[in-house]
Amino acid sequence: MKRKFAAVVMAAGKSTRMKSALPKGAHLICGKPMTRHVVDACLGAGIEQVTVVVGHEAEKVRQALGEDISYAYQTEQFGTGHAAMQAMPSLASDITDVVVLPGDTPLITPEAISQLIDTHSSADNAATLLTGMLDDAGHYGRIVRDETGAVVKIVEAKDADEATLAIGEFNVAIYCFKVRLLAEKLAMIKPDNAQAEYYLTDVIELLNKSGQRVGAVVADNVKDTLGINNRIELAESAAIMRKRILDRLMLSGITIVDPATTYIDCDVEIGRDTIVHPCTIIERGSRIGSNCEVGPFTRLTDVTISGLKTQERLASNE
Repeated sequence: MKRKFAAVVMAAGKSTRMKSALPKGAHLICGKPMTRHVVDACLGAGIEQVTVVVGHEAEKVRQALGEDISYAYQTEQFGTGHAAMQAMPSLASDITDVVVLPGDTPLITPEAISQLIDTHSSADNAATLLTGMLDDAGHYGRIVRDETGAVVKIVEAKDADEATLAIGEFNVAIYCFKVRLLAEKLAMIKPDNAQAEYYLTDVIELLNKSGQRVGAVVADNVKDTLGINNRIELAESAAIMRKRILDRLMLSGITIVDPATTYIDCDVEIGRDTIVHPCTIIERGSRIGSNCEVGPFTRLTDVTISGLKTQERLASNE
């Protein structure tokens, strides 16, 4: 049977560490809502059905993300396993496998999701984890594998002994499951923990106990897996994404005179041989033609320019 993948994006939490009236998933990174980056990465990987689980400030998140995707509601937040339960009814009947990922990992790329799907399919795993690798994985849960490379368990850092803490491979909460087995195990997990929540990681443990193989693949670029919990991490992720945007533009034939002082949103279009001078901000919706000069000390928002220097265009609008 041909496999068909869907994606479930978790964006229902209260995100209290952001200390914001705006829900975390709606915070902009390079001009686009944080969770929309995750959605677009799924679509870019060829996944046609994307369901976002919303809860806290649900309508604000929905308004930010748009109506070209489906939504499931988690009106009370009882953990990641509970969020996955709310999304299961939205999956079409012909979906065989589902990628589950948090809505606060905006640096995830279509390539990383494809890497996860390819590993999951080729190994025919019941579940496959996308993982990160660091010399010191800090507070992240460690991935413990057996001699065959299968994942035996995920050990939270606070519960790990010295030998386990030395493991550099860590869980980034991005998974791919066979839908049938995920539904079966979700029905078995229980909130018997200190937080009284249903944990999606308990599904991994149940799959192992029932003899189902759980695999993992280390992301080629650990930055792809970074999550955001507070404003510091928001700024750090924005800086990484900004560099990716500028690198892409320069490699496509645009001159960025000073990348350190140039801020260009995602989805901005700029034609070849255009020069962007220092201290320039070009925001989402803008379209700049070829052979233009923009800046210095210029901010453009939702404009279309072709064949004129920016200062000339601004003068014409005065």
